[in-house]
Amino acid sequence: MTCNGSSFTDCPRRGPMSTRPPAGTGTASRTAARPPAAPAESRAAASPAGRRRWAWLFLLGWAAQVALRLWLGSGQTIPVATPDESGYLFAARVLTGGPDADMSFGTVYRGGYPLLLTPAIWLGTGPVGVYRTALVINALISALMLPLAYLLLRRLQVRPRWSYVFAHVTALLPCVLFYSEFVLTDAILPVLFAGWLLLAHAWLAAPAKRLGEPLRGRAARRPLLCGTGASLIVAYAVTCHTRGAILLAVHAALIVAAPVFRWRSWRNASAAGLVLAAATGAGTLLNRSLLPHMYPYGDNDLGGNVVRRLTTADGWGWMLSLGTGQVWYQAVATGGIAAMGLLAAVYAVVRPPLALPGSPGRTRALALAVLGTVAGIAVATSAALPVEYRIGNYVYGRYLASITPVLFAVGVAVLLRASAKTLLWAASSAAVLTVAAACVVQWYAGDLLSQYTYTSYDFPETSLLTWDWTSFRLWHATVAGLVLLALSVAAVRLRRHGPPLLAALLAVVAVAMCATATDRIAQPLVRAETAHTDLRDRVALRAQRSVAVDWNVPWTIRLSQFYWAWWSDGIVFNARDVAPPQDVDMVVLAWPKDVPATASWPKGAPPGWHVADSRRTVQGDWVAWTR
Repeated sequence: MTCNGSSFTDCPRRGPMSTRPPAGTGTASRTAARPPAAPAESRAAASPAGRRRWAWLFLLGWAAQVALRLWLGSGQTIPVATPDESGYLFAARVLTGGPDADMSFGTVYRGGYPLLLTPAIWLGTGPVGVYRTALVINALISALMLPLAYLLLRRLQVRPRWSYVFAHVTALLPCVLFYSEFVLTDAILPVLFAGWLLLAHAWLAAPAKRLGEPLRGRAARRPLLCGTGASLIVAYAVTCHTRGAILLAVHAALIVAAPVFRWRSWRNASAAGLVLAAATGAGTLLNRSLLPHMYPYGDNDLGGNVVRRLTTADGWGWMLSLGTGQVWYQAVATGGIAAMGLLAAVYAVVRPPLALPGSPGRTRALALAVLGTVAGIAVATSAALPVEYRIGNYVYGRYLASITPVLFAVGVAVLLRASAKTLLWAASSAAVLTVAAACVVQWYAGDLLSQYTYTSYDFPETSLLTWDWTSFRLWHATVAGLVLLALSVAAVRLRRHGPPLLAALLAVVAVAMCATATDRIAQPLVRAETAHTDLRDRVALRAQRSVAVDWNVPWTIRLSQFYWAWWSDGIVFNARDVAPPQDVDMVVLAWPKDVPATASWPKGAPPGWHVADSRRTVQGDWVAWTR
């Protein structure tokens, strides 16, 4: 992520994220192994016919990405990534004036993403229809990674044709594609983070003067639009998820630094800051409006975990080791390419200044913004995470998935543009980083990696790399990731067919990861959850205006009952302390062992109530009562 001949990418005096607009043709460096762009290619793309051809390529490519997402998610009919999916769906229902859902003492789900899902509530018929429509919304937005990744690769000085090809590869990464199959903020966060980085770069890179004269007209408005646009994206990300708070801090730092270092005027930076504050405030009000409808008795207060971790030595050990585990996961999941991108960002911070006036500071600022986002998310999520006795506590991919496509794109630029010597050094450094991170995970987690609960949903990429969907293998996955890195380096060094072979290799691996994860992880979860909870053929759920579920029913089943009873107010009670409410239409109780379903109501059911359905499942046992 640097700009001189000895850098990771061997750039022609402009870095991959140069703070001047990338030249249409690029100029070959004396030491560059591959010229960044061919003049004829760029001239053809700039012609009217070329622009029309590129427009069709992006339209058809985006449509193909959407279709792939819809096909992979066609079997998803019920939330399985609980409680996250359920929380976002219920929040969207509340925002459209629908019934409440009591998720007290659980994680608070913010309203930004549910606001995006409100059309699904209006257009969908019943819970399954709403869920499928939400996945269509996911697909339409997630597929935007294609044009965003293209723009990012072009600013990394990759040729147009290869930028387009590897933009498709970036959009196929499991951190982008697989999570679009679920009603999760992870379906849109990678798009938001990439869009923010592009706008932040355009904001800082826009010239303040031309030929010594102040800019006027469209040229003067461009920095203002880019700065305020980046602020709006950040504010929306904060409204969607707490990970957006890290982006908020990073963006606020850029807004303060821009006028201090004279990259932007105080007036321009103030406008970006005001928009950021106003939009964030509006998002905060939206999130607060959901609390009484979904958390009437309070939430799980993860802030206490953060304070405890930040103030104890054990807490810091936990945060740093778990954060390292997140970095390890993304390095392995991308075959070491994201690790190369991460190291390129580090190098961009510490490299010598460039010959371009004003450019080094802005490049360093953007590189620090990326690194701050990675470190902030890894440490903050680890600080808030409770001890859940699962392997995913120590190695997890979802938290950094939002920034991984950016790191992957930078790594691709290194592969495509670095000389043989530089590429060998970059790949070796990425391998060392990956192995070192694995050592930290092994040292801290130790035997817990085999003793704690293995949740297949946490490991869509490493399951394919180790060909094991029932257990976690740290070193098998590490070796497989390094082998993929070696194959990538070998492929790209082939003179004529290097880039297409590299793209084919990475695309096949990414699609295989998503396809096997869908077939072996997502769809079995749907089948199991449906078999354990679906009572649509036993109860007229649309007629049940309110549903009360016993707190002692396992929470996965409890939330699924709220989902199936889509039209009903959902409340929770503890049958061990209070009698089941009788002013509701359906009551779901925990089913004790060795007693008939009819004996599940404490002290006997009141007159008029009867058992409508009962299940004994591996998740837990329950009985549904109706009038």
